[in-house]
Amino acid sequence: MALEHITVLDLTHMLSGPYGTMMLADLGARTIKVEPPATGEGTRRLLETDPDYSIDGMGAYFLTLNRNKQSVCIDLKTPSGLAVFFDLVRKADVVYDNFSVGVTERLGIDHAALAAINPRIITCSVTGFGQTGPEINRPAFDQVVQAMGGGMSITGTPEAGPVRSGIPIGDLGGGIFGTMGVLAAIVEREQTGVGQHVDVSMLDAQVSMLNYMATMHLMSGIVPGQIGNGHFVHVPYNSFATSDGHVIVACIGDAFFERFVETMDLAALRAPEYRQQPVRYAAKAEIETIINAEMRTQSTAYWLAKLRAARIPCGPVNNLEAALNDSQVQAREMVVEVTLESGKTVRMPGNPMKLSAARATPFSRPPALGEHTADIMKDLLGYSSEDIDALRQSGAVA
Repeated sequence: MALEHITVLDLTHMLSGPYGTMMLADLGARTIKVEPPATGEGTRRLLETDPDYSIDGMGAYFLTLNRNKQSVCIDLKTPSGLAVFFDLVRKADVVYDNFSVGVTERLGIDHAALAAINPRIITCSVTGFGQTGPEINRPAFDQVVQAMGGGMSITGTPEAGPVRSGIPIGDLGGGIFGTMGVLAAIVEREQTGVGQHVDVSMLDAQVSMLNYMATMHLMSGIVPGQIGNGHFVHVPYNSFATSDGHVIVACIGDAFFERFVETMDLAALRAPEYRQQPVRYAAKAEIETIINAEMRTQSTAYWLAKLRAARIPCGPVNNLEAALNDSQVQAREMVVEVTLESGKTVRMPGNPMKLSAARATPFSRPPALGEHTADIMKDLLGYSSEDIDALRQSGAVA
């Protein structure tokens, strides 16, 4: 697999960091969770006894985010535990964390300290606000950066006010950009032989994803508001209620609109002035009222068949059950099955990155707390059984 020659030390917790290291693990990197003894990483306990969202004492968060990983328990606050961690750093390529700013320095595991041990080491820190600037010490979670990054201000409707994204794009965006930064640093290291630090701010990621809308504001000074599911240029481009659900229609440009008019066959949409986008946008409310009234007369399946036959961009507004059972999603192996130690299985989203040269491998189960401590210390670090027992007894490892 693409990253099977890479070893990642995973110090992450909760969502943004574990999601980033999960992607590296999915691509083949040997990903070793370094967890505190006794408690382990925070999401180990999240939903662990929930009757709907846990299996074998593991909740959905931990099950999903920690597949394909190994686990060692090391107390980084003890000198002997820190010495073990430094030995791992000598063998590793990447150290990935999402601690608050300043934690790695306090523990003595920041990039400067680790690079002195292994100049090739790449470190990555995903934080709320990054490691430079006036606000770096403020705590941040997903919805905080969604709000501060501007995305919430254009999501929702003027009547309802700002709405956060239904998925945690603040956290997930940080993890995605962290992984991209790590991959870029790996490529550069091939040329220089030297590692570097990757500094990812969740807020930066949200601002980056504003993309052309940010540029439009910076050009014009216009501050956009909520526009619901509609578009600020194209018409019709919205969700429309059917007799049993909702359908998205996305007519970008005049050619798609003309096809849409022929498909709907409504005299009210054939007004000659509607053929031009500026007039069409000015009459957006009127046009959408006509479409809504007609769409409600038939089912979602009826309209999808008709619109797809005319090759008009459209789709159902799927709930999670429908999305995960979609034939295209299934064909792309975006729902995978992971077998747990008990023999039970759990299904979860797959890996969206399909590399043609990668061999197909099953997704391995999340590790038990400290499951691989002894094996990794023995096989990767060359510790003797006596060394490991002594470290166990001192509490440095578990």
